[in-house]
Amino acid sequence: MNGYYKLVIEVLKAHGYRLIRQGKGSHEVWGNEQRNQIVSKNMPSRDMANTIMKQAKINHRF
Repeated sequence: MNGYYKLVIEVLKAHGYRLIRQGKGSHEVWGNEQRNQIVSKNMPSRDMANTIMKQAKINHRF
C-alpha cells in the first residue's frame, strides 16, 4: 500500500463503497449498489487517485 491508497479507500467508504473481492495482482474491486470500481494498492500519484474518484463519480480531488 503506497501513497494515496488509504485516502482513496476512506473516501470510497464514506460514499457507500465496500470491498467486493480481490482482483488480479495488487488490485481490489470496490462497489456500491450502482457501480464497481477497481482500485490499485500501488497508488503513488495524485493523478491516479483523482482518476479513480472521477471514474467512481465522486466529486473529490486530492
